[in-house]
Amino acid sequence: MLVVVAIVALAFNLRPAAVSVGPVLGDLRADLGLSGAEAGLLTTLPVLAFAVFGALAPRLARAVGPHRLTLVALLCVAVGLGARSRVDHESSFLLLSLLALAGMATGNVVLPSLVKLHFPDRIGLLTSIYTTALAVGLTSALTLTVPVGEATGGGWRDGLLTWALVAAVAAVPWIGLVGRDRRDPDVERPAGIGVLAVGRTPLGRRMSLFFGLQSLQAYAVYGWFGVVYRDAGFSATTAGVLLGVIGGLSIPLSLLIPWLVARTDDQRPLMVVLMTCYPLGYAGLVLAPVAGAWLWAVLVGIGLCAFPLILTLIGLRARTPEGTAALSGWAQSVGYLLAAVGPFGMGVLHDATGSWTVPLLVLLVLAVPQLLVGLSVARPAYVEDQLEQHAR
Repeated sequence: MLVVVAIVALAFNLRPAAVSVGPVLGDLRADLGLSGAEAGLLTTLPVLAFAVFGALAPRLARAVGPHRLTLVALLCVAVGLGARSRVDHESSFLLLSLLALAGMATGNVVLPSLVKLHFPDRIGLLTSIYTTALAVGLTSALTLTVPVGEATGGGWRDGLLTWALVAAVAAVPWIGLVGRDRRDPDVERPAGIGVLAVGRTPLGRRMSLFFGLQSLQAYAVYGWFGVVYRDAGFSATTAGVLLGVIGGLSIPLSLLIPWLVARTDDQRPLMVVLMTCYPLGYAGLVLAPVAGAWLWAVLVGIGLCAFPLILTLIGLRARTPEGTAALSGWAQSVGYLLAAVGPFGMGVLHDATGSWTVPLLVLLVLAVPQLLVGLSVARPAYVEDQLEQHAR
């Protein structure tokens, strides 16, 4: 039970560091004097942290132990978030944000391997639990940061400080788990699996491509759909509710999808259902952005639930915790670099064409290769087996 509580607490804290800035960015920029370039760097830091520190996480986990590394990661989140809410200089805010995001990225990569280590026969159930906690944490950071700051009178500083306190509480159960990393010197340590080695396998390349494409879709949607809805004529409140529908669907579906994935050896039917929702939702937004807005929001929200699906597959496509950590590190570090193209490209296409039709059609077209790659990773395979074949 301690492990379950610790995993849920960790998962809840894997998004506030990245998304809590968005709701208060305007006030933050005014107080700290952030330039447009610095604000752009701030919004790009999560992707860079996932790419760099996500790739280092498997090696660090082998060196110090996954439980100790997770504790350090949560402490980095707590210290980074807490300290950045008190500083008055933009450079300090950016550096402390990077510290918090480094902890977040590390925990994000190590989490699937911890599930594989402690619950090898219950990957679907535990992934359902932690992806739901992750979704609740993300939604909470988006919706509560401003109200908390207003309630305390501390504005954006107290709003951001809240998530530092939550991360500090989440670190407590991990203190009780660090002893799990003590090794018997007479027991042979399993050979490490390098992140780059995983990138040379067909499964590793396909997993990183699918992870990147689904993250590209998600970053584009969460970054721009509020503006898409406003330009369609909706009020700011309604646009926020529509975006909330898209994100809110991930909470119940994060419970259901990993359970379904783990109960079958062939996830292709589920993959087809999720991937079909993307183009239907985007086409609807192009043809009838107002009349069918709620239906299109539901469809896009269902499509974005490819995220808990791929997280479950990461645990199922490796035989060992070490393989899971390496596959997770490769897929997420490479995938998030690809994801950075999403919000940037959508903005560029909108500026070039003066409408949202072309950006939405590009997202629609990208659902096709995502489906094809998804069908390939849905077939049973193990990264350790492919690494052994490659060694031969």
